[in-house]
Amino acid sequence: MKAPIFLLRCVALTSTFCAALSAYAARPMITDDARIVDDKSCQVESWVRREKTRTELWALPGCNFTGRIEFTTGGGRLRQDGSQSSDLVLQGKFLVKPLETNGWGAAATVGHVRHTAASGSEARDFYVNVPLSFSFVDDKFTAHTNTGWLREGETGKSRATWGLGTETQINKRIGFVAEAFGQVSRESYYQLGLRFWIVPDRVQIDTTYGNKIGSGDNARWFSIGLRLLSPAFLP
Repeated sequence: MKAPIFLLRCVALTSTFCAALSAYAARPMITDDARIVDDKSCQVESWVRREKTRTELWALPGCNFTGRIEFTTGGGRLRQDGSQSSDLVLQGKFLVKPLETNGWGAAATVGHVRHTAASGSEARDFYVNVPLSFSFVDDKFTAHTNTGWLREGETGKSRATWGLGTETQINKRIGFVAEAFGQVSRESYYQLGLRFWIVPDRVQIDTTYGNKIGSGDNARWFSIGLRLLSPAFLP
């Protein structure tokens, strides 16, 4: 389910790319999956991400009103070197083919990220993404591929985006995630993390470590997140 999310300054300064590639896959993955929140249900994904000189706070609520489309809106506040900026995310995710156990699934995502700098200036990015997911060993192992496109409002440039991710279910409550993602002709990143269900299918916490591929400790980050999922309640 994602969020996605997602949601793709995550690759540039590692937050817009988050929004574009995932906005969101189920936390803590940036690579999106071919799942959405249950019909007539909602979720809230929130997390804190800490880099060497940068801290991000995010909250992304999402709901499924129709059974096949998940709508997500929310944002983040970013603090770096004493200044603050913010991101606002709007996204729609359409389930093309539900992911089946030992089968595959597909989805399509369209979204917009508005980045407001500390000076008050704004940049608007637009993105599309196509997640494919593949289930193995009765859902104990799941792989995801992402192919997408990002239009950067600040530079006016368009870039292809990509992501490869895996989920390994260690037991009913604990899962391990690993992924690599990036933009074509730009830097690539990786992330490793653990998920833990406090209340199965309702309350989940996670923690991750990530870095730019081949950069040592210069671009590393840590995150901790909380994901809440509701039962069906929408009309």
